[in-house]
Amino acid sequence: MNPRKKVDLKLIIIGALGVGKTSLLHQYVHKTFYEDYQTTLGASILSKIIILDDTTLKLQIWDTGGQERFRSMVSTFYKGSDGCILAFDVTDLESFEALETWRGDVLAKTIPMEKSYPMVVLGNKIDLADRQVPQEVAQGWCKEKNIPYFEVSAKNDINVVQAFEMLASRALSRYRSILESYLTDSIKLSPEDQSRSRCC
Repeated sequence: MNPRKKVDLKLIIIGALGVGKTSLLHQYVHKTFYEDYQTTLGASILSKIIILDDTTLKLQIWDTGGQERFRSMVSTFYKGSDGCILAFDVTDLESFEALETWRGDVLAKTIPMEKSYPMVVLGNKIDLADRQVPQEVAQGWCKEKNIPYFEVSAKNDINVVQAFEMLASRALSRYRSILESYLTDSIKLSPEDQSRSRCC
């Protein structure tokens, strides 16, 4: 693809309350980290333009609220998304255990036959000492589901760019294959498809 060709991708970041979704997003988009914590109500959207595989990508990244009371509203944001970051806090076991539910929500709201729907899992806050989720446990869960796993720190900017760009790369591949199959399907014409009746 040509770098002048721009592809818009909608990515979502989901996970339990307080895992650092907003901090991860701000670190990726603005290279900033805010110490003061504010709960995201509903969703906020940030954009970033990157060049990947000779293609200009406009990433529209939806940061979603993790509170239970917003869950039904948040699930409406999944529609039309091209990929998803599942985030948890390595110092909070419950946030890791909730990944199964968050993943299920996304898969239920995206096209059911979409087994290729791109996801990555981020274990955030590796800069903190009181870890509750061992790396091997998180890696095992991800391996079982065939989802890439990244140990990250929004505060210290560890693996944040790599994780987002891995998701963007997978979303771009999926976008290209969907586009290719759509174009192939729409071009297929054979003599059997044409009517044999003739007018006199």
